[in-house]
Amino acid sequence: MSNAPSIGLVINTYNAPEKLEAVFHWLAVAGGCDEVLVADDGSKSETRELIATWQNSMPRWGLKHIWQEDQGYRRSRILNRTIAQANADYLVFIDGDCLPFKRFITDHQALAERGAFVQGRRCFVPQSKVKAITTFKTSIFSLLITGQLGGAFKAIRWPMPVIKRNRELHGILGCNLGIWRDDLIAVNGYDESFEGWGAEDSDLAARLYHHGLIRKFVYGRAQLAHLNHDELPRDRYDANKEKLTATLGEKRVRCSLGLDQHLQPEA
Repeated sequence: MSNAPSIGLVINTYNAPEKLEAVFHWLAVAGGCDEVLVADDGSKSETRELIATWQNSMPRWGLKHIWQEDQGYRRSRILNRTIAQANADYLVFIDGDCLPFKRFITDHQALAERGAFVQGRRCFVPQSKVKAITTFKTSIFSLLITGQLGGAFKAIRWPMPVIKRNRELHGILGCNLGIWRDDLIAVNGYDESFEGWGAEDSDLAARLYHHGLIRKFVYGRAQLAHLNHDELPRDRYDANKEKLTATLGEKRVRCSLGLDQHLQPEA
């Protein structure tokens, strides 16, 4: 795998240090990434202290904490700021409430392909079992065999992966998403005019399609377990959906309020 891309793992978080610590523990088992970057949309001091501890205990991660002031849901902005600080060829995005399986990173590295981005899947830990999972009092396998794991088939590593190549928006998630960093630069990253929950990931995918990419929609590899929680407020969804509709109608490739404002100018 001498030609394999370097991998940067981007973990998006907000005020969930217990879950983020579980993610770090799972990642320590998974390994394989060249850098780890936490995109923090305004968490309090507990998250900063947790990250500082792991920076000391896992220096090989080159763990970076990119933080912005809490001014509401500004996920697109913090992700752009994090992409700008990444050095890896290929970035894998997860949320801070998603636990990467053992071969998660090496699977993404094997799936990386020029002209494509990768959308992996996730199984679901019910809220009633989240505490037990994050404190290692139960396991994904136990939930699986007792029928308590949502989307259980997405947790299984199949003999061969099933990969669907398409340009659909159905199933687009900002979590378990693998994209070449130079493709993100080409489309100017996330559109920061999207504030509040909803549609920012579909907008990015649409612009990647307009840039000429396809999606590799993958089952049976690069698995994650999502720690279920209450839904976020969706009061901005309709406005964000209108922005997505405009992107699709105009076949827009680059957004105007995006990644370029955070990149260092070339010398």
